[in-house]
Amino acid sequence: MKTTNRTIYKTRVLTALLLMLCFCAQAQVPGKIKQTGQVLLPNGWKLSPAGKSLPTGDLPLNIQLSASGRLLAVTNNGQSTQSVQLFDPKSERLLDERVLTKSWYGLAFSRDEQHLYVSGGYDNWILDFGIQNNKIGKADTIKLGLPFPKGKICPTGIVVTKSNNRLYAVTKEDSSLYVINPAAHSIIKKLQLPGMAYSCTLSPDEKILYISLWGMAKVAVYNTATNQIERAINTGDHPNELLLNKKGTYLFVANANENSVSVIDTKTGKIAETISTVLYPTKLAGSTTNGLALSADEHTLYVANADNNCLAVFNVTKPGSSQSMGFIPVGWYPTNVKTLGSKIIVANGKGLTSKANPHGPQPFEKDNNIGEHVGQTAKSEIQYIGGLFKGSLSFIENPRPDQQKVYTKQVYANTPFNTKRTITADGETGNPIPRKAGEKSPIKYVFYIIKENRTYDQVLGDMPGGDGDTSLCIFGKQITPNQHALASQFVLLDNFYVDAEVSADGHNWSMAAYATDVIEKTWPTNYSNRGPAYNGAASGPKDGYIWDYCKRAGVTYRSYGEFGSYGKAQLKSLQGHMAPNSPGFNMKIKDQVRADAWQADFDSLLAIKAVPQFSTLRISSDHTSGQKKGEYSPIAAVADNDLAVGRIIAHLSESPIWKESVVFILEDDAQAGPDHIDAHRSPAYVAGPYVKRNMPIHSMYSTSGMLRTMELILGLPPMSQYDAGALPMYDCFTSKPDFTPFKLIGAQVDIDARNIAVNESSKRSESFNLANEDKVPDRDMNEVIWKAIKGEHAVMPAPKRSAFVILEQKKDDDDD
Repeated sequence: MKTTNRTIYKTRVLTALLLMLCFCAQAQVPGKIKQTGQVLLPNGWKLSPAGKSLPTGDLPLNIQLSASGRLLAVTNNGQSTQSVQLFDPKSERLLDERVLTKSWYGLAFSRDEQHLYVSGGYDNWILDFGIQNNKIGKADTIKLGLPFPKGKICPTGIVVTKSNNRLYAVTKEDSSLYVINPAAHSIIKKLQLPGMAYSCTLSPDEKILYISLWGMAKVAVYNTATNQIERAINTGDHPNELLLNKKGTYLFVANANENSVSVIDTKTGKIAETISTVLYPTKLAGSTTNGLALSADEHTLYVANADNNCLAVFNVTKPGSSQSMGFIPVGWYPTNVKTLGSKIIVANGKGLTSKANPHGPQPFEKDNNIGEHVGQTAKSEIQYIGGLFKGSLSFIENPRPDQQKVYTKQVYANTPFNTKRTITADGETGNPIPRKAGEKSPIKYVFYIIKENRTYDQVLGDMPGGDGDTSLCIFGKQITPNQHALASQFVLLDNFYVDAEVSADGHNWSMAAYATDVIEKTWPTNYSNRGPAYNGAASGPKDGYIWDYCKRAGVTYRSYGEFGSYGKAQLKSLQGHMAPNSPGFNMKIKDQVRADAWQADFDSLLAIKAVPQFSTLRISSDHTSGQKKGEYSPIAAVADNDLAVGRIIAHLSESPIWKESVVFILEDDAQAGPDHIDAHRSPAYVAGPYVKRNMPIHSMYSTSGMLRTMELILGLPPMSQYDAGALPMYDCFTSKPDFTPFKLIGAQVDIDARNIAVNESSKRSESFNLANEDKVPDRDMNEVIWKAIKGEHAVMPAPKRSAFVILEQKKDDDDD
């Protein structure tokens, strides 16, 4: 019987429909789990927050109680609207709120509760709000210098003396201590600190000011009488929050990069003990300790673990001999904790759930950048992933011992990480992906391609067999034929999620399975045009990136434009390992140049049998230049990116090492568009002889899971708790290889097309800073790209879905 193309097409459509039914019955997607009440996050971790919750603004970093406990202040420091809020912590209700142009972390009440001092971020001032009748009054300003960009100061921690005659403010940009007369709003003294500061606290007698040096693993000790730094005390890496007991005899220091708390005897200046806050015995990054509070009787210490989404609880009745009491589940990324009587109050930086963003970017009335959209309606704010996840406050009653045990079990049930998975990953016998160190894989060469910023629906929303929304697909098969061919011929991954929100943390997640507290707390400032990006050494993970792990393990490696450009490396571990002719991010350079550079370098290495085991390639034109006149059009840029990816895989597949190779491709983040499932869902691809063929895979994968898969192939250990706990992509692989080469598909559109139209979008695009991937106001970029495809007057479609569940075997009528 003759098989026609039409028959094959019908068979594939039928197969796709059947597979979709299986997806609906079994696949996990982010959102509430009906069976357990937990909330599944796109990174595979779960939430089951204790107590009651109130919404806050975007990324609450600090909460402070007034002296009487009558008032609670919250500073919201995210990418969208920044604000300070005033709550009644006893009745758990919002009293008042003020929108701020710029803010960051610093927050303090005067002893008499008549003033609230708030960091003005890169406006480089401290706001002095009067408090009267439970309302926030007009603000006076204490100016530290000229506003950004002329001045770079950014006050962080703030503390006020009991008599309100001195205010101490530390800064992270100019790394200084400012001694201020708050009544006169004048600076008495400025003292240079050895490193950027995070927080500060005064001893009970107000003779000593302790300052955490965020990037130096030290606490500075300042004598208020002599106006001198007396000494610096060593702590763990990334010390942030500080807490003194009432007598001032012990100082607790949260160390974000070491998952620990340093307990310092203030009399001797020595560490009495180090408290580990991790869920399991591990040195892996990923708990991100960053908040501290003592119970009213000071017998119990509560520690906020931002990336474990919990509080670690310790009996500290005898400092030096503290004992773990378990954990308390809270919201997503807790940043601060306080206690009031028997009540525990927690600020959850990212709130209580992830969300879809099917609106995508909506038109703005004003043609301005993000920083000038402050104060717009919530509807306009929720279009961009950077401001999508609003924070919350958790109010939790101090748990009884039996309740504490229940809470601890909930925290363990929420985490996919454990020591067993660190040693032996999930997998199956005989799969090409090993499960533990020492096991061999038939795959010897790993190629890792990092692209820029697309969502699944934008690119693959038109793929049969996948859960896509065609109305959101603007770079479909005609523009990205090679990526569609990869998804069709190998595996279609329609349930893959990036761990990051934007490029600033995206390239760290993509290369380390972790972004430090420095990165997570500072990128919103830059992405909202409220201040500069922070690129200092303190931003990176303590044990480095995947190249550092390769170096220590003796795995050969090379980078083509990732964390460097034209042979110049941004990291020590990449020195001598950067391809000399591969550019980094530059939207004026086409990805064909990157493909040419890789191919020439690969061929020369292949000729001398020196192809490295691990290659990272940055292929980034899919970022686009918006509608900036004279630059490559969005369609041309994305098609150029697709052709380069296709060329690389096709060339590799014709080489002698194809039989031992695998290619992994992802976007570093999904910030640049809408998706009807989740704002983190993104296209990802896997290709190679040991990759399954013509197979939709609906397993829930993440950036960290892709990294874990590569680590297992290369014999590397996990880099963080996130890749250690992530699901490896073994379901994408088969033990029966198919060595058929990948056939390149030529561009179906003009990849040299330039923007020529003069309209509102092109004018808007003129203001875009395309010097690097972190400088563009992405909400504006998203909209001009949409209009470039759909027409200047086109509006993004209305949302199709707003609630997400793990679907049960028997689908209910109201599941959608």
